[in-house]
Amino acid sequence: MAIDLLHCMQAFVRVAESGSFCRAAQALEISSPTVSRQVAALEEQLRARLLQRTTRSLALTEAGQRYLARCKAIFADLETAASEAASAQSQAVGCLRLHTITEFGLEHLMPLVGNYLEQHPQVTIDLSLTEQTPALLEDGLDVLVTLSLGLPDSEFVAQRLGQIHSVLCAAPAYLARHGVPTRPAQLHEHRCIMLADPLYPQGWYFGRETIFRFQNVLRVNQPEAACQAASGGMGICLLPSFVAAKALSEGRLLRLLPEQELHPREVYALYSSRRFLDAKIRTWVEHLKAHLPRAFERDRIVLADPRYWAAQGLRAS
Repeated sequence: MAIDLLHCMQAFVRVAESGSFCRAAQALEISSPTVSRQVAALEEQLRARLLQRTTRSLALTEAGQRYLARCKAIFADLETAASEAASAQSQAVGCLRLHTITEFGLEHLMPLVGNYLEQHPQVTIDLSLTEQTPALLEDGLDVLVTLSLGLPDSEFVAQRLGQIHSVLCAAPAYLARHGVPTRPAQLHEHRCIMLADPLYPQGWYFGRETIFRFQNVLRVNQPEAACQAASGGMGICLLPSFVAAKALSEGRLLRLLPEQELHPREVYALYSSRRFLDAKIRTWVEHLKAHLPRAFERDRIVLADPRYWAAQGLRAS
C-alpha cells in the first residue's frame, strides 16, 4: 500500500519529540488515531519498529533513534531549500545566464556588467556572445537581449530597451582618393563592403521601398570585421550605430549621407515569465532599462555631430 511518506515521517518526528501521540496530533492538527496509523504505516514500509509503546509511555528503539536523526536532517534540508527558493524572489543571488549578439554585447552590455555585480555581489554572470540566437529555455538562459524589426513573436515577456539604426561610413583616406558620395545613387561608383544581415538580406535598405544592391568587394558576418575593412580603406560600409559611433569618435571613419538612418532595429530584453520572477532577472532587466537608453543616446550624439561627417571631416584635414 502506498503511503504519504513525508507526512508519515513528520508524524513520527512529532511523536518522538513530544513523547505522546496526543500531543503530536495537536501539533499537527489531526486526530490521534491518524497519527497512530501514519506511524504504523511508516514502520510497515520500513519493516522496522521505531517506537516501543506501552499504555503509559513510549520510547525510541535503536532503529528509531537513527531514523529520527535522518528525518530531522531531511526536514532541515527541505526548510533550507524552501527558504532559498523564496529568497530568490526578493534577493538577487545565483548565476545569471545572459546572451546577446557579439558586438552589441561588447560595446553596450560589458560596460554594465561590472556595475551590476558591484550592486549585487551574490550574483555571478555567465554571458554568451554569438551571432546566432539560442533558445531561451532550452539553453538555460535567464535573459536574452535581441535586436529585431519589431516586437518578437514569442511567448516570453519582452521589455523594450530602445532602438538603434545603421549608418554609412568610410575611411578619410578612401574618401580622399575616391570622392564623397552625396546621393545614394552615387554609391554604385564606389567599392562597398557587405555586412551579412539576416534582417535585411538583399542589400542596403533606404526606407521600405528602395533597396541598394551592389557587387561587394568584401562580404563579412561581423560588424567589427566590416569596420576594420572600411578603416583600412577597402570601401564604404554600413555599420550599426554601436560600432560606428566608436570608430567615428576615434577618427578611423567618417559618416556619409548623414541624413540617412538605415536598418532600424528594436532592442528587447526577453525572459520567461512575470510570475515569481527571480530577483536576479528582475534587477538585471531594471539595470538594462536604466542604462542602455543612455548608451544609445551617447551613440546618437556622436552620429549627429557634423565633425564626424565626411564633408566636414575631409575639409578639416
